[in-house]
Amino acid sequence: MVAVAILAAGKGTRMKSDLPKVLHTLGGRSLVQRVIDSCHLIAPSRKLIIIGYEGEQVKQSFEHSSSLEFVEQREQLGTGHAIQQLLPHLQGFEGDLLVLNGDAPLLRPETLENLLQIHQKNNNAATLLTANLPNPKGYGRVFCDGNNQVSQIVEDRDCNAAQKQNNRVNGGIYCFNWSKLAEALPKLSTNNDQKEYYLTEVVDYLNPVMAVDVEDYYEINGINDRYQLSIANDILQDRIKKHWMSVGVTMIDADSITIDDTVTLAPDVILEPQTHLRGNTSIGAKSRIGPGSLVENSTIGEQVTALYSVIADSEIADNCRVGPYTHLRGEAKIEASCRIGNFVEIKKTQVGDKSNVAHLTYLGDATLGQEVNVGAGTITANYDGYRKHQTIIGDRTKTGANSVFVAPVTLGEEVTVAAGSVVTNDVPDHALVIARQRQRIIEDWKAKMAQKKS
Repeated sequence: MVAVAILAAGKGTRMKSDLPKVLHTLGGRSLVQRVIDSCHLIAPSRKLIIIGYEGEQVKQSFEHSSSLEFVEQREQLGTGHAIQQLLPHLQGFEGDLLVLNGDAPLLRPETLENLLQIHQKNNNAATLLTANLPNPKGYGRVFCDGNNQVSQIVEDRDCNAAQKQNNRVNGGIYCFNWSKLAEALPKLSTNNDQKEYYLTEVVDYLNPVMAVDVEDYYEINGINDRYQLSIANDILQDRIKKHWMSVGVTMIDADSITIDDTVTLAPDVILEPQTHLRGNTSIGAKSRIGPGSLVENSTIGEQVTALYSVIADSEIADNCRVGPYTHLRGEAKIEASCRIGNFVEIKKTQVGDKSNVAHLTYLGDATLGQEVNVGAGTITANYDGYRKHQTIIGDRTKTGANSVFVAPVTLGEEVTVAAGSVVTNDVPDHALVIARQRQRIIEDWKAKMAQKKS
């Protein structure tokens, strides 16, 4: 049985923000959410988050998650003090406790799985995740024998000159036998430079304690300020892009592309420069996205092109062409083999197979059938000032340039709409609708107006 405790009580003053540090986002998820997600391979039976500064905000960010327990640390008196708050909550718990930092979002699930396996295999009282850093300044140093048995941990500010030469550092990630840790926690003191209760002091009361070096030392990176958040984003993007390129995705000018790690890409997708993929987005095989496109929480099928476009909360089926300068949003659904073109905005609208919406058009709250051709400048006037209304356009209907459909209105199949029409009433199948005034010409109008002025 395994429990996980995540330290998330700090204010993070160096972030210069009213938002708790652990709620700042990296790759579309909060720092603390990333830490929680890194535990999925070990499947903990309990997940406890230790909160303090703006703890209610942290709670509210997880209001839809019933699997989390929140433990309050009213005063921030160090990591040892934070874990002491667990004593009443884990009374009677028999198992191991994994302690993680809520501001260390780059941990790989495989790393935690390996840490736990080594801890349990060796029947350790405590197992520490450590790293050998080229520049260990600021980190506590870990001192071990030849079998990786830990003899001492010394915080950076408490190290003497000789101890600071040790490059093995404490990553702040621990696995404990809870029963043994619970006996050691009351023994912690504040006999240190910070006058805080350090969790590392429990090493003096536990045996055996082992160190496990992480292969990629970037995994232990904590986030303390905006610059470190930016560095973490670079590391995360590098990981994500290497993965997708290794399974057959082409990225042209990868440095200009950003991808959340919640995105899924099929082989032979091509991402052009300045393309950004966000949230729960999936893109099918042989699609070409960009340059200059943003796709967020959307599903794109196979062999789709999306050029200089913004696509959010929408679906695009196979073999569609989108852009340039198209905006799809709010549950737009584009069926197969459609053309959605220049300066077109589509919101909460379904466009049927093989339809064309090529130029300068707004479609909102509409349903279009198959093989509809929408002329340039067509608009669905869907809002009456109080409510949104539906426009329905049947199969193979053609709308003339600069047509306006004042919803609610229904056009049947194979309707032809004359250019410049303002359609306010339903139109039956196969009809021609002309909804405009007859053209009137007043000859010599300019001269007549001049005479009136004189």
